[in-house]
Formats: sequence, C-alpha cells, structure tokens
Amino acid sequence: MRRRNGVQWLVLGGLFSVVCGAARADGLADLNAALARLQGQTPIKGQVESKTWRREGEGKEAEEDSGTATVAVEGGPVGLQVLYGKDLLAKVEAEQRAKVKDPKVKTPTGFALGEMKATELRSMVSAADALSREIDEAVFGGEKMDSYKGKPARLLSFTLSLDKVPEKDRKYVKKFDGGIEVWIAADGTPLASRFHFDVSGRAFVVVSFTQKMDETRQYGVSGDHLLLLRKESKSATSGAGEKVESKIVKTLQLQP
Repeated sequence: MRRRNGVQWLVLGGLFSVVCGAARADGLADLNAALARLQGQTPIKGQVESKTWRREGEGKEAEEDSGTATVAVEGGPVGLQVLYGKDLLAKVEAEQRAKVKDPKVKTPTGFALGEMKATELRSMVSAADALSREIDEAVFGGEKMDSYKGKPARLLSFTLSLDKVPEKDRKYVKKFDGGIEVWIAADGTPLASRFHFDVSGRAFVVVSFTQKMDETRQYGVSGDHLLLLRKESKSATSGAGEKVESKIVKTLQLQP
C-alpha cells in the first residue's frame, strides 16, 4: 500500500511540476494580462525630473551640454496635464535673454526641458501602452527564471528587427542587433526592462556610421497605473568624422 501511495505521489508530483512549468513558461500571456489590467484610468499626480547630458566631438574640441528640469504632471481619464512652474519658466526666460547677448551661452534648463516631450511624460505615469506597443513590434524569444533586486523574477526576451530603422536608411545598414528584456513578477507585472540596439553600416560608399542605444527602466504600480519610476537612456553615434554621446535620466515622484 505504501509503495502504491509512493507511486501515486511521484506521478502527482510530476504532473504538478509539468503544470507549474507550463504556467511559468507562459510569461508573455501573464505580461500582456498585467498590461491590460494596468491602464491607468484613475487620477494621479507626480513630478518628473529630467537630467540631460550631451557631448559632441572629441578631445579638446568636444562641446558639452547638461541640464536639469522638473515639471508637474497629472494623468487620468481626461488625459495628461503638464504644469511648468513659475521658477522653471523664469530660468528658461533668463537663459534665452542671456543667449541673445551671447550666442555661446549655455541654456541648461531649456536643454533639459527639450527632453520633456508629451509622449515621454505620459509614459512615466501610464507606462502600460508604451511597453505593450514595443513588445508587439518585437519577436518573443523565450523566458527564464532570474532575479531582480535580489528577489525571484521571470525574464522575458524579445528580438528587434531591422524595421526599427527608418525605411529610407535600411539599404545602408550592414549590421543590426537589438532586443528587449523585461523582468516580471509572478503575476506578470513588469518590474524592469532594457531596450537596446546596435546599428552600423556605410552610406555613399565612403561614409561609415555606427549608432548604439541602451535604455534601462524601473517600474512601479500605483492603483491601476503602471508607473515608469526611472528611465536611463544612453546613446552614442559616430559617422562622417562626427561623434555624439548622450545620457538622459528621467525620474518620477508621486505627489499626494
């Protein structure tokens, strides 16, 4: 009798492992379900800070720009509202006046503010649509068990195609490599992601070029909102004797 029970438990244990394995292996469905659930219809308020750095050229001839700007955002059923504070606008005005007197004067606040595009700000307080669109445009490669900030997580991998390059430029591309990795919790909720691509080629026979982009994102949840708490983008482009590097860090802080 004991032997029979032992066999039964062995069989049931095997079936349980298969079922759990199948559940874990369906991370893409879990992710899509979480994104559908976190559409962000309830009101939410926060502040988005942008820290921007850019260097053009090399050596002593290189020119650098950097700046910081913060705006208030409010999302909900009516859409997205952005508030540019009085102090922020005063800084921008002062920079513009100084530039009229001296065209070489830096405009750090205006420079950082230029990265505060509406689509980017919306994705900070309601990130589900942007992430859903990106994975829809990619090819799912698989998933594996991993960890995020020391806790168990599932890592989903996607491959990007040459379609990410504008059609008019594709004929010049010799090498393209790109992908997306998304770390999800047990219920499919996104924890973090990484978007990257590496392009190189040659245009007009003699002009070679390279472009690299690496972007990491950290997510959070508030009510029915998937939040983009931190996004760090790094890019490097070179070609025709020019080299440009940039780094942009955006962070979100919720407000009561």
